[in-house]
Amino acid sequence: MSAGLFRPEEFRDNCGFGLIAQMEGQPSHNLLLTAIESLTCMTHRGGIAADGKTGDGCGLLLQKPDSFFRRIAKELFGTDLADLYGIGMVFLSKDAKKSAESISVMNEELVAQGLDVVGWRDVPTNNDCLGRMALECLPVIKQVFVHSKDAEITERAFSLKLFMARRRAEMRLASDQDFYVCSLSEKVVAYKGLMMPVDLPNFYLDLGNKDVETSICVFHQRFSTNTMPKWPLAQPFRCLAHNGEINTIEGNRNWSVARSSKFSSEDLPGLCDIKPLVNRTGSDSSSMDNMLEILLAGG
Repeated sequence: MSAGLFRPEEFRDNCGFGLIAQMEGQPSHNLLLTAIESLTCMTHRGGIAADGKTGDGCGLLLQKPDSFFRRIAKELFGTDLADLYGIGMVFLSKDAKKSAESISVMNEELVAQGLDVVGWRDVPTNNDCLGRMALECLPVIKQVFVHSKDAEITERAFSLKLFMARRRAEMRLASDQDFYVCSLSEKVVAYKGLMMPVDLPNFYLDLGNKDVETSICVFHQRFSTNTMPKWPLAQPFRCLAHNGEINTIEGNRNWSVARSSKFSSEDLPGLCDIKPLVNRTGSDSSSMDNMLEILLAGG
């Protein structure tokens, strides 16, 4: 290459992501703090808006802090959660009517799967750390607590019911661009958004609570390329954190549509009702997350 100011070895402007785990599976709040500190070391991997506070996406996908959520359910709903329960992290519209409709649809689909909706919780947040651009598109953020009174239900069966309920709700609410389920799982919960990494625990007050313990955490700092920053497009997604662009994304999405008629699974008898299986409007990483999720769900 000819001499000049450009040195390709100096440019590493991709997303940053990582994973930290306690090898013996012992949950602790310290592991969560270490993951957040690690994420702040990757601030240069993401974009920062002119307001100096709005990031283009960062977040955590962590093992569900069991004792914390059980205590919250008892305090808010007066309920002891069943042995098997799930937590959903949901972004909703600021419009009260649309938000109420989304919650109603979500409840209906969960009940249709034979699950019990324990209640909805307003996720405690502090907006002071957000930049103007992040505030302008800030969703209403809630958590839904779900369990099953069926003592015989297996973890996999419960997981599939959560998956089908979410997909059916997403299809019914396709016109609501503000409705987004960050995670709905019996294993994990996602905390993400358009703040700077250092401000994750400042915005999501749960993350500063010492009772929030985990033994594994995936973290991600986004570098937006093929899509504009949005709260739902912050990573990690429901299954993965992903670095880089997929140059064949349109072809991959087209193949997922073309081949979806051949997809079948005894575990997902209603698969034909939740097509398309892969989104065509989100980021390439979100589409890959969709594909991975359906493959896992289908066994």
